[in-house]
Amino acid sequence: MKALKYLGPGDIGFRDVPIPDPVRGEVLIKVAACGVCHTDTSFRNNPELALTPGLTLGHEISGTVSRLGDCVQGFSPGTPVTVHTVWSCGSCRQCSAGRQNACLSTGGRLKPAHGPGTRYDGGMAEFVVAPARALVATSGIDPVAAAVLPDAALVPYHSIHDAASLLTEGASALVIGIGGLGQYAVSILSAVSPVRIIAVDNRDSALDAVRDSADVVFNSAVPDIEQRILEAAGGYGPDVVLDLVGSTQTLDLATAVVAPYGTVRVPGQSNGTFTFETDRTTTSIPRGTTINRPYSGTYQDLVDVVELARAGRIGIDLQRYPFQEAVSAFDALDAGRVSGRAVLVMD
Repeated sequence: MKALKYLGPGDIGFRDVPIPDPVRGEVLIKVAACGVCHTDTSFRNNPELALTPGLTLGHEISGTVSRLGDCVQGFSPGTPVTVHTVWSCGSCRQCSAGRQNACLSTGGRLKPAHGPGTRYDGGMAEFVVAPARALVATSGIDPVAAAVLPDAALVPYHSIHDAASLLTEGASALVIGIGGLGQYAVSILSAVSPVRIIAVDNRDSALDAVRDSADVVFNSAVPDIEQRILEAAGGYGPDVVLDLVGSTQTLDLATAVVAPYGTVRVPGQSNGTFTFETDRTTTSIPRGTTINRPYSGTYQDLVDVVELARAGRIGIDLQRYPFQEAVSAFDALDAGRVSGRAVLVMD
């Protein structure tokens, strides 16, 4: 079969490899589609070794069950599925409590649980094996849309779900960064909450994707952006801020506008920093604010996301690329030519 491999710094390419065999507890999946995100392109662009050379890329996977390993129940050949990106141990106290994204068997407190395309061979291939406990059935959902649910939709859903107590009538939420995750954040907020939604990006083309679903959109380059956000949120700021960029600039904006006893959730990973001050005369962070750095989402979060997609309540722009044009999809994403999410589609 064909697989898109990480070959070293700046180098990815197709290789012919054997179809893998599922072992006990695993399932062989015939891949239908696989999303391409900035995590994938960052591996290629890293000037240093980012992954084990020879690893198959791709962590946003949809397909159909092809073959079962021993002791697998609940799935049968032909079942359409998507794959949770967190392949946790399944037995530690966090996993037992349903918090697979906080698995304690990763080797260190700063190491998250990995999955396909980061530690194990991923879905940019004709077939992939995955633990049966990581699969969610996706009958009734377009496989191209199903592919991106385990990351582009799961990441914002996890933050939104955890902040549900703040997302009440009269509250507001700010989404910073309207790429694929940002589009899903707006879509999910619209589907599950009554809040006023404010969207911010530095690209008008990105904001165009959510003008009909967000209540207010701002280009972050406009003068007095902080004041405009505060006014749009009723003067006291948004109760929930999702920073899907994570740069110093966006962190400064997030902490400058969040409401008292609000929350800033930062899934973005653009190497940003901010200063936490306790001096009430200089700090921009109001009393009661929580700042959270979430990781992925739980298995139940993915089940919830799949149900929202199956009901037609969430969705974003998707740009489809034939699998053999995967490198072109990487290039387009790097060049800013992708609105929403790029998805590789198998023949």
